[in-house]
Amino acid sequence: MKILCVSDQIDPLVYSTQAKERFSDIDLVLCAGDLPSDYIDFIVSTLNKPTYFIFGNHNLTEFSYYHKQKKHTGPHPTWEEEHGVLDMGGSFGAIYAGFKVLSDKKLRIQLKNGKSRPLLLAGASGSIRYNKGLNQYTDRQMSLKLMRLIPRLLFNRIRYGTYLDVFLTHASPRHIHDKEDPCHKGFDCFNTFIKRFHPTFLVHGHIHLYDMNSPRVTKVGKTTVVNAYSHTILELKDE
Repeated sequence: MKILCVSDQIDPLVYSTQAKERFSDIDLVLCAGDLPSDYIDFIVSTLNKPTYFIFGNHNLTEFSYYHKQKKHTGPHPTWEEEHGVLDMGGSFGAIYAGFKVLSDKKLRIQLKNGKSRPLLLAGASGSIRYNKGLNQYTDRQMSLKLMRLIPRLLFNRIRYGTYLDVFLTHASPRHIHDKEDPCHKGFDCFNTFIKRFHPTFLVHGHIHLYDMNSPRVTKVGKTTVVNAYSHTILELKDE
């Protein structure tokens, strides 16, 4: 399964009339934050592939549509109401993965026993808190948000034999690709998360790659941490 990952910058190789031909073998698109909605819409309409996104700490015009209470007349709150997430479904063609665990039943991972299972994703929007802006969190706040994902992750383990294939974030884990300035420090809780739930990939944005010698890919235990800045392509292999 080939995955196009984008973040933080409108890449002329992606935002191009040749994009459909250039990325014809892509199965999935992951948008790791700080991208205009029009750009995501272009990717969806041009490539016509399943596309998931999270928000960063910029380009937050639509953020409030996905994070506010939703009226519900039933006796019990929905998952979205409980966690303050409004599911807009396919707004501008992509699926919001922020603070959710999702399974894509159309994208299948082939197993050694001849069977298959859906692709399993989770996402976390936002960056470390540095000026009290929108979609910024302390490490403790982010840790609490991730804890709410645990029941669904445990269900994945029981149902599919694994917790997660891809963890899509904007910020990086602490001391992995991050910087020391207040805005670009990573989350310690992301390190705890990947050590506990072993996603094959953690795909993040937020860290701009101006130096070609800066690391884009780092292996941490069973997880490969990938900086999606501008664009990069991953291959998720069958089990």
